[in-house]
Amino acid sequence: MEKLQEISEVRERVSTRGVGRTRPMAEASDEVLMASHLAGDREAYGLLVHRYEKELFSYLQRMLGDAMLAEDVFQNTFLTVHTKRHLFVAGRPFRPWLYTLATHQAIDAMRRNGRHNRPSLNQRVDQGTGDQHTTMIDLLSSTQASPNDEVERAETAQLVRTSVEELPEHLRSAIVLCYYQGFKYKEIAQVLGIPVGTVKSRLHAAVVRLTESWRKLGLLTGDPA
Repeated sequence: MEKLQEISEVRERVSTRGVGRTRPMAEASDEVLMASHLAGDREAYGLLVHRYEKELFSYLQRMLGDAMLAEDVFQNTFLTVHTKRHLFVAGRPFRPWLYTLATHQAIDAMRRNGRHNRPSLNQRVDQGTGDQHTTMIDLLSSTQASPNDEVERAETAQLVRTSVEELPEHLRSAIVLCYYQGFKYKEIAQVLGIPVGTVKSRLHAAVVRLTESWRKLGLLTGDPA
């Protein structure tokens, strides 16, 4: 609890003071700040918290669908950054490590609270195949006999979200990171700690299950491919 309070105070202090008086450190890379934090520099730690405050909170809020829970997980994530700082490998990128910690914290929070991921159906994602992008709604609409109007599209979106919630957790995590957060396969692999091939397998398995669910719901027409 003391460390959580300290994180809150650090966020307020850095936000209020700004970065003008600490510009050299404020312009340092994540990795340099983490190295300074390992050496006991509290200012470096505060700057890391401030740097990722909006980005990481937004990610957690999208995953969890609850601002208060996202705030709790954000603070717990940076508490873990502090308590497990000795596990950070010098020379490795900080951001994937941070997202790994945040994702694990979010999954734990969802398990404790009985929550499920609610991915955006309109987030475009680079699948690592040049400039080709897709969305979950595109994936669904491309196999439908006729386009939906806005009302039908909204109803369809809700049914798709429900089917995503019913996926096993390991498949949901891959779908959220890919179709909601827009991570590439390699980035998902780093965050989840699995090979890229496993990421592709999970996404494929998730899409197969979703397709089956969508057909049962009458969202898809025609014979399976």
